[in-house]
Amino acid sequence: MSEHYIGLMSGTSLDGVDAVLVDFAKEDATQASSSRLQTPTYKAPSVNANSSLKLKVLAHVALPFAPDLKQSLLALNTPADNEIHRSALAANALTAVYAKAVQALLDATQLKASQIRAIGAHGQTVRHQPGAHDGIGYTTQLNNPSLLAELTGIAVVADFRSRDIAAVGQGAPLVPVFHQGVFAQPNETVCVLNIGGIANLSVLHANGDVIGFDCGPGNALMDHWCMQHRGLAFDDNGQWARSGQVHVPLLQAMMAEAFLQQTPPKSTGRDLFHPKWLASHLANFTNVSAVDVQATLTEFTALACANDVLRYAYGAKELIVCGGGALNGFLTERLQAALPNCQVLSSDERGMPPLQVEATAFAWLARQNVLGLTGNSPKVTGAKGARVLGGIYPA
Repeated sequence: MSEHYIGLMSGTSLDGVDAVLVDFAKEDATQASSSRLQTPTYKAPSVNANSSLKLKVLAHVALPFAPDLKQSLLALNTPADNEIHRSALAANALTAVYAKAVQALLDATQLKASQIRAIGAHGQTVRHQPGAHDGIGYTTQLNNPSLLAELTGIAVVADFRSRDIAAVGQGAPLVPVFHQGVFAQPNETVCVLNIGGIANLSVLHANGDVIGFDCGPGNALMDHWCMQHRGLAFDDNGQWARSGQVHVPLLQAMMAEAFLQQTPPKSTGRDLFHPKWLASHLANFTNVSAVDVQATLTEFTALACANDVLRYAYGAKELIVCGGGALNGFLTERLQAALPNCQVLSSDERGMPPLQVEATAFAWLARQNVLGLTGNSPKVTGAKGARVLGGIYPA
């Protein structure tokens, strides 16, 4: 038997929505005997992180954001006037894109809404400050799951990160346990690097232990610079960066960022790595050409990630790259140059295209919630314990 779930991911790259419709093999009743969609009472067992996941992505849809929506979401990453009103309207507009993606998946598979168990809708992160201010902190993903349930006629699971933060965790990354189920190899240490706007690393140790954390910027700064100087949303295959030269003093200044020196668990976002952060560094290097800045930003992302592989996964033979950064050939070349003893490869070579991995993870997290199963890893996030993540908005 099988179960169908939809995963929706709009990440810190702010390039649009990736949506997948996933067929999960229905596991036996010893793992979960009831559904939260049927009863509000349940006991949440721990995730069996060492078991292989049985799933098949039936369809994938990628929908870009309209320029005005992208700009609205980007602006909400920094403090400004009238944020509550602007956030609510942006959430509604984002939800409309989500609903369009869901319908496209249903059309592609000829499935009905009634055949989908639930949608896992991550939302759009605009602030992420775990542990800050009052010792608890917060994370904000713009979303309107009630509206999405109304528009699609499908139950929605949303707000995955807040419960982990309530348990004194970082709320991110949430995908390492999923990465283990999909990409782990027996008796080998494997790393999975997701390069979205922010880059996060999962280390799948040979003994079954898993750690994960944010490394630093992924595409966010590179995309910003490319848009500012070329009017393009991203540096296609890294060709512009390839034509430049790394400015070593600028690179060294950026590599001195305190976040890069922190030990896990740790997470970050555009709260830290934003255009003003970059401008503050460039103010000391006014003679660096735009193309050389792009080359330096690419090297910065590559080294920040590679250094963490060497620090926390020494001896790993394989680094699987997913997310939009996996499509940047020059960036992956720089990763390989920094990791000569570790094979850098696309997740496509391990059975899942790069733009499907994170969306599929949130389909899985929705399923975990519906079945009353935990979705976080305390070793990854620093939470006090494993928790069922997200809340259900019935159809």
